[in-house]
Amino acid sequence: VGRQSTSPASTATSAAGLAEQAAKSLLNKKTDGVKEPQTTVVHNPADGIKESTESCNMTTEDEDIKATQLCETKTTAWDSPAQTITLEHAQPVLALTPVSPLAEGNVKPPVADRSLPETKNVEQSPAVQSLRKQDIIKITEQLIEAVNNGDFDAYTKICDPALTSFEPEALGNLVEGMDFHKFYFENLLSKNSKPIHTTILNPHVHLIGDDAACIAYIRLTQYIDSQGRPRSMQSEETRVWHRRDGKWLNVHFHCSGAPAAPLQ
Repeated sequence: VGRQSTSPASTATSAAGLAEQAAKSLLNKKTDGVKEPQTTVVHNPADGIKESTESCNMTTEDEDIKATQLCETKTTAWDSPAQTITLEHAQPVLALTPVSPLAEGNVKPPVADRSLPETKNVEQSPAVQSLRKQDIIKITEQLIEAVNNGDFDAYTKICDPALTSFEPEALGNLVEGMDFHKFYFENLLSKNSKPIHTTILNPHVHLIGDDAACIAYIRLTQYIDSQGRPRSMQSEETRVWHRRDGKWLNVHFHCSGAPAAPLQ
């Protein structure tokens, strides 16, 4: 008494009415042609990253057609309003070195090395070296003999035309050519009628390859002065020899001490 009760039938009727209204409302939205928002933006003010999740709103027909398609998630990030980078399933990028393709017609076969093999100086036996040193000593003796005899023609045949020299007669100057020596041959050496004897002491020969040599020695000269008394004088000499066309030529000499030509 005094209470109203609701019957099960009326409750069911009310629920059915609510469901019908909801269905009509859904149909009205679809017929209006207005699409619901497809993206929900979530701001993260702490790090400045803004994410957007694209929803997958599909009808039953879409699900039948695109059953194999998956929803893709895109993340949009930026460091400043002017720079925006979109990353889609970021994957590690491999750094590849580009290789330029070679045209088939431009491929050249490797060039064979046709350079001459390196030549090595064959060391000569001590006997051969000794013979060559004796040759240098003999040609030096011939040159000194030509000086003692005043034979300028023989002297020029043994010396290089561009002969250079340091000698006491040049007063410390470097002399080049034959004219300086010719003066002493014509005015002193060729006019000497007294005997001159020269001894080469302690000759030392340096062999420089096959076509060059250097000899150093003491030149001891004995002569007769203007009063008929025997005299001796000494000089230290070094001569450089060069072989051209099989012939040895004196290209330079250095004389220290007494003059090469004794002043009688």
